[in-house]
Amino acid sequence: MGGKTKMDKTRQSYIYAGLAILFWSTIPTAFKICLKELEILPMLTIASLTSATVLFLILLSGSKIKLIRQSSGKELLSSALLGLINPFIYYLILLKAYQLLPAQVAQPLNMIWPIILVFLSVPILGQKIKTRSFAALFISFAGVYIISSQGNPFNTWHSDFKGVLLATGSSIFWAFYFILNLRDKRDEAAKLFLNFLFGTIYLIIALAFTEGWNVSEIGFKGVTAAVYIGIFEMGITFFFWLKALQMASSTDKVSNLVYLAPFLSLIFVHFILHEPVYYTTPAGLLLIITGIWIQNRKHAMA
Repeated sequence: MGGKTKMDKTRQSYIYAGLAILFWSTIPTAFKICLKELEILPMLTIASLTSATVLFLILLSGSKIKLIRQSSGKELLSSALLGLINPFIYYLILLKAYQLLPAQVAQPLNMIWPIILVFLSVPILGQKIKTRSFAALFISFAGVYIISSQGNPFNTWHSDFKGVLLATGSSIFWAFYFILNLRDKRDEAAKLFLNFLFGTIYLIIALAFTEGWNVSEIGFKGVTAAVYIGIFEMGITFFFWLKALQMASSTDKVSNLVYLAPFLSLIFVHFILHEPVYYTTPAGLLLIITGIWIQNRKHAMA
């Protein structure tokens, strides 16, 4: 009976992981559709507000609202800082990269954050870097170069150079956010809700002091895409992924499935956005994932 229950939980974990990966793989396409209809700030504000609403409903359904009320001043300050990094700074940088680059280029360049994470861990967590980490970084950046060539590996920086810097640079902010979030031992859903609540406040303030909110320029298609991003990039997909990890017999096996998302996203990018998929994109992706695998393998062997 116990074995059957374990099998059921394992099966459910893969279903949740599959849903999360499917939704995440549609996000580069959703980003590009939304950016055609809305400016970055209004788009991100709608998405962040949607995400905060979804996460609040998740907390409500799990009877965890009390966790928000019980937050100390120090915890709220931590959430205010985390919300400044993500969604505010991180997504502003990433979305600007999506404005400048094809979706199939911007999305994988952002994936090098696990390698960046190791190097940020030195000054923040006092960890040491081994030779294998430098090899992983070199391989991953070789992948960045190949993807950036957009089918012309011998034509240096065929992509928009500013866009490449922004896409790869956004991974630094995500890695920094990951480290700070890891050190915060509060409930994940509660933390994320407060992050997006503060992030939404920052975005509304930024809107008020910059371009403002021109209602006449906001169309149904753009708002729908922004709400979709808020639900499936930042909101409920996080819940599915957490459930998958909680139910998995081995979190490593489930965690590695996330690397299917960028390959699956190429299908949506090609058939919905009609971007021609360069052969250099999957080739570069393989190099980036190889670098991440080498880095993760180092930790397993340590």
